Parts: sequence; structure tokens; C-alpha cells
Amino acid sequence: MSSSPGARIPALLGIGLTAGVFSGLFGVGGGLIVVPGLVAVLGLEHRRAVGTSLLAITPAVLASLASYAVTGSVDLVVGGLLALGAVIGAQAGTWLLHRVSRRAAQWVFIAFVAAMVVQLFIVVPNRGAVITLGPGQIAGLVVLGLAAGTLSAILGIGGGGVVVPVLMFAFGLGDLAAKGASLVMMVPTLASGLWANLRRHNVDVRSGLVVGTAALVTGPVGAWVAHAIPAQVGSWLFAAFLLFVGASMVREVVRRSPSE
Repeated sequence: MSSSPGARIPALLGIGLTAGVFSGLFGVGGGLIVVPGLVAVLGLEHRRAVGTSLLAITPAVLASLASYAVTGSVDLVVGGLLALGAVIGAQAGTWLLHRVSRRAAQWVFIAFVAAMVVQLFIVVPNRGAVITLGPGQIAGLVVLGLAAGTLSAILGIGGGGVVVPVLMFAFGLGDLAAKGASLVMMVPTLASGLWANLRRHNVDVRSGLVVGTAALVTGPVGAWVAHAIPAQVGSWLFAAFLLFVGASMVREVVRRSPSE
């Protein structure tokens, strides 16, 4: 049920402020905050809420990326390789959307989240670690982007929750650089998705701009917090974020009938 017209603007601003903090702190888009918020506040149909969220989170991603870049926490090569895979993966995921079991994909993602949460709680990240790129690492980054883009299209989640922990534990990248690379990856994928949804008139532009303006303010705040806290604390917070994502998906799977 949507809220009263007088309460919508403050509620949309609150959604944007929260999503911006998540984007900057975790190197994610914040769609998991924006989409259900738009459904609750405006009563938008889920597909239109997803399209609107792409507009809403773009300013936060750009502002957070700029904040990471200023501190030298962005590797454009790593992010570009991820983006290459993610753009292809998004197209593959769209094709697979009605050809694979969404429930099976959800359980695969839930298992991934469980494994990553354990790693995030027990492994102390090396904040200054970098990737030495060779043929294997380059191919691996493209494949990681491909997987993130595919899951994003099938499950309607952002790729940051997949990319950041894998960059840290499989590639040995520092936590801040992993978040910066995740934000780089999101720029072209957001742009292509937003353009497609605008062409289909699947975006509530006014609401998206209200949420996006608020997120623009707090994205750098989240990035500042990410740089100010110790790496271990950042990992614990990211683990809590993944637990929230995983719990939300488990609830959705349990509530859906097997035939859906």
C-alpha cells in the first residue's frame, strides 16, 4: 500500500539517504533498499520499481566512486574487466531469465552468501593488497563480472554483493580497492539497464530523481566511513549486509510456491 501524498517526499528522501550510505560503505548499488522502498511508498509494480531504482542509485554510485577515486582506492583496469563481463552477463541473464529455475538460482546465491559470510568473519583482509594481472587473473575477472551480471539479471540483485567478497578472497585484493572496482563495474551496467527501461517507459523519473538526489549526498559519507573504519570491522559490516541479503532471499524462496 502506498503512503499518503504528503508523506511520500520525506519517505523517498529517507530511502535515498539510506541507499547512499550503503552504496558508499559497501561498494554496492543500494537497489535492495530502493526497490522495496518504492513498492511500499509509491505502490509501484515491482518491474517499474526496479527500473526506477536504476535511475535512483546511479547518482550514489557515481558519487561513491568519485570518493573512492580521490583516495586512490579505484583500479580502473580491474573494474573495466569486471564491467566487460558484467555487461555480457546481463544480456545472458536476460536470455536465461525464463529458461532456468529462479528458485535454483536463488539457492545457489544463498549458498554463496553463506560461504562468503564465514570468510568475512574469520579472515582479516589486507587493505593494501593489489592484483598482479596475468592472463589467468584477466580471464578470472571477466568471468567474475559475467557471473555477477548474469545473477543480477536473473535475481534482480546488484553485482556488488557477489564481486566484492570474491575479489577479496579469490583474488587477494584489498577491501577498499574491491569496493572501488565494484563501483566501476556498475557504471556501464546501470547505464545500459537505465536506457533500456527509459525506452520502455518503465521509470518513474520524478521519484527516481528525488531518491537519487538524497543518495548523492550520503554516498560520499558511506565511502568516508568505509575508509575510516579498520578493515576487519569493514568485513564484519559487509558480512552483516550479506546476511540481510541472504535472509531476504530465503524468505522469498520459502514464501513462493515450488511452481513459481
